[in-house]
Amino acid sequence: MDSQPGATPYSAPAGCPMHQPQTSLYGPEFAADPQSVYARFRAHGAAAPIELAPGVDATLIVQHEAALRVLQNPSLFARDSRRWAALREGAIPMDSPVLPMMAYRPNCLFTDGAEHLRLRKAVTESLARLNVSRLSRDVERIADYLIDQFIERGTADLLNEYAKLLPLLLFNQLFGCPGDIGDRLTRSMAAIFDGEDVLRANAELTECLMELVALKRRQPGEDITSWLIQHPAGLRDEELKDQLVMLMGAGVEPERNLIANALLLMLSGDQPGGAERRGSGMLVEDALDDVLWNNPPIANYATHYPVRDVELDGVTLKAETPVVISFAAANTDPGLTDARQTLSKGAHLAWGAGPHVCPAKSPATLIALTAIEKILNTVPDLALAVPANGVGWRPGPFHRALVALPVRFTPTTARRAATGAQSPAPAQMPDPYRTTAPGQTATPRHAAESPKKAKGWWSSFLDVFRV
Repeated sequence: MDSQPGATPYSAPAGCPMHQPQTSLYGPEFAADPQSVYARFRAHGAAAPIELAPGVDATLIVQHEAALRVLQNPSLFARDSRRWAALREGAIPMDSPVLPMMAYRPNCLFTDGAEHLRLRKAVTESLARLNVSRLSRDVERIADYLIDQFIERGTADLLNEYAKLLPLLLFNQLFGCPGDIGDRLTRSMAAIFDGEDVLRANAELTECLMELVALKRRQPGEDITSWLIQHPAGLRDEELKDQLVMLMGAGVEPERNLIANALLLMLSGDQPGGAERRGSGMLVEDALDDVLWNNPPIANYATHYPVRDVELDGVTLKAETPVVISFAAANTDPGLTDARQTLSKGAHLAWGAGPHVCPAKSPATLIALTAIEKILNTVPDLALAVPANGVGWRPGPFHRALVALPVRFTPTTARRAATGAQSPAPAQMPDPYRTTAPGQTATPRHAAESPKKAKGWWSSFLDVFRV
């Protein structure tokens, strides 16, 4: 098997139109118009060679029926990335921005069989302990806090100032994070998703989550971390840490994109030329379903590794090479015309399928629904500040994510004054993606508790709400 960088991880019949250079899924050209790429791939078959990052080759499944065959057949397609031959043989750069999303961790995303069932049971039963009313209140409280940071300005970036921060802060709440751990968790997860200094970010993420696990073993609370520790599965510290990584990874990036993409859809109808079914009168539930069909927040993921060479619609998927499912391409497969005409909620693959189907569909939907309703009700004259077709999309192989969502509205007095608590003025709010305060040099680790250290979003939120 040829596993050198640039090798095509599948074979096709001689003369096949798919004998062509691999297509990059991480450049701005792909981000600007991914559907045209998917359509070109589908015209030639169920699978296509792609490059996820420089030196990281894979096969992309672009047809709905073929995607289901991979997702629902764990005996032929494993999720354990320790099977990835190119990574095992040192052909993948260790600082590749996609490795945090692809490299093995002992969690239910990267395991198979009995081990997967054991870990998934711990996760699903811990999630089942979430109180729906409390979850909704937590979302509303965080939403109120974030809205207060920009409501007096009359302008905002709803991606970076709202949709991006809300799930990060919410998971700090759900995990039971104290201020310092939550600030570091927020910063490191944001850096990993944005592909910024991923080795440092992954090290910081590991460090702060292990601190959280140790804290919750000593002082359990009513939070997901404590529930995972108490679960009969008896998870080791490393396993606990990596279930938390999986939960945050599966909840933060998809959630922020679901919220932002749905807001873009709903606000687009206020402009000339807004697409049919779109507009400010659209129900939030319908907007979310439309996004899951047409702009799924995780567009390409669910990496599988064939346990042996597998024939799939005339294409041979080579053993131990990454096979990525394109949820976005599968959802727009022309073979689903009838289902798409009614936007059947059961036909799209945005939540996955098979043994690794998303275990948090209901809470994820509730979070997005609550966050969108809160901003629309609080700022009723919200309008896009740019043409809907002029927004930028963030390059990357896995997500369908906006760069920004600029809006305008009538300035209103922030409601935080009624609480008796003072939070920093918007211009003074800490940047959650900095490792140091503006104008400062890096702070040595041993001086981390210095009173001059800039606070992150989570500790600033705690100062206001004392949760």
